[in-house]
This record gives sequence, structure tokens and C-alpha cells, in this order.
Amino acid sequence: MHWFSKLFLSPSPLSSVSTATKLAVFMASRRDGHISLKLLLCTSTTGTWTTSSSPDVVLLLTPPSEAAGAETAPSSLSAAMTPLVSRLSRLWAIMRKPRAAVGSGHRKQAASQEGRQKHAKNNSQAKPSACDGLARQPEEVVLQASVSSYHLFRDIAEVTAFRGSLLSWYDQEKRDLPWRRRAEDEMDLDRRAYAVWVSEVMLQQTQVATVINYYTGWMQKWPTLQDLASASLEEVNQLWAGLGYYSRGRRLQEGARKVVEELGGHMPRTAETLQQLLPGVGRYTAGAIASIAFGQATGVVDGNVARVLCRVRAIGADPSSTLVSQQLWGLAQQLVDPARPGDFNQAAMELGATVCTPQRPLCSQCPVESLCRARQRVEREQLLASRSLSGSPDVEECAPNTGQCHLCLPPSEPWDQTLGVVNFPRKASRKPPREESSATCVLEQPGALGAQILLVQRPNSGLLAGLWEFPSVTWEPSEQLQRKALLQELQRWAGPLPATRLRHLGEVVHTFSHIKLTYQVYGLALEGQTPVTTVPPGARWLTQEEFHTAAVSTAMKKVFRVYQGQQPGTCMGSKRSQVSSPCSRKKPRMGQQVLDNFFRSHISTDAHSLNSAAQ
Repeated sequence: MHWFSKLFLSPSPLSSVSTATKLAVFMASRRDGHISLKLLLCTSTTGTWTTSSSPDVVLLLTPPSEAAGAETAPSSLSAAMTPLVSRLSRLWAIMRKPRAAVGSGHRKQAASQEGRQKHAKNNSQAKPSACDGLARQPEEVVLQASVSSYHLFRDIAEVTAFRGSLLSWYDQEKRDLPWRRRAEDEMDLDRRAYAVWVSEVMLQQTQVATVINYYTGWMQKWPTLQDLASASLEEVNQLWAGLGYYSRGRRLQEGARKVVEELGGHMPRTAETLQQLLPGVGRYTAGAIASIAFGQATGVVDGNVARVLCRVRAIGADPSSTLVSQQLWGLAQQLVDPARPGDFNQAAMELGATVCTPQRPLCSQCPVESLCRARQRVEREQLLASRSLSGSPDVEECAPNTGQCHLCLPPSEPWDQTLGVVNFPRKASRKPPREESSATCVLEQPGALGAQILLVQRPNSGLLAGLWEFPSVTWEPSEQLQRKALLQELQRWAGPLPATRLRHLGEVVHTFSHIKLTYQVYGLALEGQTPVTTVPPGARWLTQEEFHTAAVSTAMKKVFRVYQGQQPGTCMGSKRSQVSSPCSRKKPRMGQQVLDNFFRSHISTDAHSLNSAAQ
């Protein structure tokens, strides 16, 4: 048995593993003579195998040379790992066998892309055989290749310097935000965790400036978990309207109800239990709540943190890939300050949001510029370009042990001198949203308190679940079929209607996260007939004032602006809202242009003559 040639251990040494915990090793992959293993923790008191929530403890084993004889091991690991020597020896023997002999879960890789995908799918679903009496457990595949130390923090001094510089900067430069004030001032842990939870959910895919007013209004209306749990979904959707990604508000309320009804009103206290017990809470949100509200030393990775880490350690590969994501979470866990985990995580996010920005980073204002490998790479490339030095500058570079480094810039996208630090990271091209079309109609009738418009409620699942909208149908290839389908939908809710009054007003284009939806906007005003007073469940008449405060999407507000713009004396088509309508100014015909030019020239000449006479 040959001991470990490389060790990546985060966040703590093996000596910190309690005596109530046993370690087991599962084979994950083999590449270029290196074998990646993942340590799983087994609590002996329960017999349950679970992966540590901390970043992977990855040991890379290299094949023993022919001259290798006695076992050698780092002294710091020998005591902790000695009980595993026999098991690792047997596992090593299995790994050295041909791939086909390992088991049905490790088939030969197919030559075609389809075969490779099927192979990966089969491996992810297969259950491993029992190994040396260990409990059966779904296999976790670790896509860990050889990682150069260039992309790591190699000593505690470097980590300490990073923590100190970042936190000192944050203490001086942090923005005054309402959720931070609440987290700092609130003494009740459940209220504090709830306040952090609301802010983290709202901030997903949404800018801080947009969230501030929504957050303030939410916390004024529902200051506690109990208040939110007792609210209706209609109220939640109504307050969330315009914030986008509407399922977030629904899941937030579902989580609050679970805490109140099933957990005694107390929020789970760790990132692991938060993610496990609360609907819609993923790894990042759980880590943010646990570190900020409860002081758990757990790292977090969102878009801002990922960008900071990629630049600080010169990681150019796509951060959304499995391998790079694992590496980033490992770095975040290694760096988080155990004394101030919440502040550290917020500082890393603040740095990415205000200084280490996606396109125009302010490197001169960065508190960790001296530790940034991306900045060092820029300086190196500038020196090489100026040819002011003979030979290569003395700047460290990545030197992987074998093959291409999977964390560096991909070979297909080499260094771009014009981008500077923005070379890190390179993101995969984003798939464009699919395009869809529909027809929608604003149906209006007179009412005692003014004009009323008809709204219907969307299904409780899917896009814009539970929100209200104008009656709509999918797009039809011809205008005649479109009008017929839309009229039938309107009559389903409001009874017989005059087809001749249905008018096409324009179109609205609205892009959701994955759909670009074009609405063909129609209008129908019911004048001179008895108002409709009863409608089926799922529909209701609202005044225009009620519409603006109802749980409707931004797209429907755009549709209503087009309708309002087509009423007598108005024209409100908005380019900013990607709205077009027939009332938009058209280019005059050639004959009209000639007349306009003739009269314009004479008017200009007459005006000049009058001005001269006046002088």
C-alpha cells in the first residue's frame, strides 16, 4: 500500500473527527493514474451514512512505483488513518483491476456522445456493492481531477491575511441595508433567522435597490414567522407582485408554516437542517442563514462570491460546472472566519457586488488585491507585452501534475489581453430563452365605482402560479382563428359577448428567466348593455385602482398600459416596456411628405421675414 502523495483537507484536520464517527472511503474515479476518493462520515450511534456538509475531503492516491516498498505516511495523518490501511489496501487492489471487473456500475465508456451520457446516467443511478462490510450507500461520484496548488490557499498565513483584510474593509465600507440592521439588532434567534431568510430569498436574481422597498414592506406586514404563516397565498402574491420569480414567495410562506406547525415555531439552527427541513432552501440560503443568524462557521457561494474566488485563485473554468463548483465551495469553507462567519460571508458578497464586479472591477480599491492571482496574471502579461524584461517574469503559474488543468482558462478561450482580470471566470454561453406567443384581452364594463376589468387566476403550479391575469389563449396562426379562440375564452368567464367589438391593440414582449413571451393585446369594452355581475370561481371584476394593487405580474401591467393607451385621446405605447401599438406614429406617404416640405419651407421663410421686420 502506497500512502497519499497529495492531500487536500478542508476545513479541519482528521484529528477533529469525534470518536463517535467512523470514516469510510468509496471509489469515485480514476484518471491518468490518479484515483479520486471521497471520505464519507458514518455516525456509529445511528449507523446512518451521510456525506459531510463540509467541502469534500479528497485524497489523491498515486500508483506505487516498482521500487516502492514500505508504507510511508505523513505523521499528522498516520494515527487517524491507521485503522483504514487494510481497507484502503483492498480498495487499491480493486482499483488496479481492469475497469470491467469492478462491477456493472463502471461500464466501458462509449465512443459516441449518446453512449457517454447513458454511461453517466447508469453510474449515477446504480447502487454500489458492499465493500469490506461497509453499509450499502448510493454512490457519490466525485469529479475531482488533479488540482494545482496554484489555485489553492496553501498555508494558514495566507488564509489569515485574506480574512483580516476583507473584514477590515467590510467594517469600513459595508452598505447600510435594512436586513443587516435587523440581523444586528434582533436578539431573538428565530426572528433574526427569519429576517435573514426573507432577505436572502428576495435577493436571489434580484438587485439590492429593487429589494429594499419590498423587504421593508414585507417585514412591516409580517414581522414574525407566525404572522407570515397565518397570511393567505393571495396576500403573499399581492405583496410579491413585480419582484419576479413568484415561486419564491410561495415557498417562503410554506416554510414559515412548516416552522410554526411542525417545528414548534423554532428555526433549524444549522445549515444542514435548514436545507433538509425547509422547502425552497438550498445550500447557499441555508449557509447564509446559519452563518449570519446563528454564527455557524460555514462558507457560502453565490454569484458574487464565486466571481471573487475565481479571480483571487485564477480559476478560469466555468464556475457552474460540477468540478469548479466543488472547488469554490471548498475554498469558501476554508476561508470563512470562525469568529465572524456571518460578517465574513457578507463581506465576500459585498466585495463581489461593489468592487469585484463582472465587467469593470475596481481593483485599486480591492482589499485583497495583493493576494489576487488574476491581478498577478495581468501584471505578468503586461510585463511580457512590454518586453521590458529578458526572459519570463518571476510570477507563479499553474503547473498541474498531469494533463490539462481543469480550473484554468479553457484552451478554446485563451487569455484576452483586453479583458484583464475579467478573464476570470469564463462563463459558458447562456441558452437563449424559448419564444412563445399568446393572445390576451382586456375586457371592460361600466360599474358603480367606475370602469371594471375582468381578471382570471392562473393555476397553482407552473409559470406565475396563483397570479391574476387577463383572459388569455395560446397563439393561433391566423387572425380569424385567434379572434375566435379568444372570444370563446372570454365567453367562458363572462357569458355572451359582442364579437364585433373585439379590437386588436398592439403587442407586448416580456422576457421571463427562460421564456420570451409575446402577448397580442386585444380590448373589448361592454357599453350600453347590462353589466355582468356574477362570474365563475377563479375570476373577478376589479376597478383600475384595485388592479394596480392586485397580485398581477409585470407583464400584465404592460398589457394594461397598451389598453389604456388605446382609449380616446391617449397614446401610451412605450419602447422601454417593449410595447407597440397601432397608434404609434407612422411614416407619411410620399405625397404627404412633399406637401409637408413645401409648407415647412414657406413657414420658415415667413417667420424669418417677420423677425427681420421686428428688428
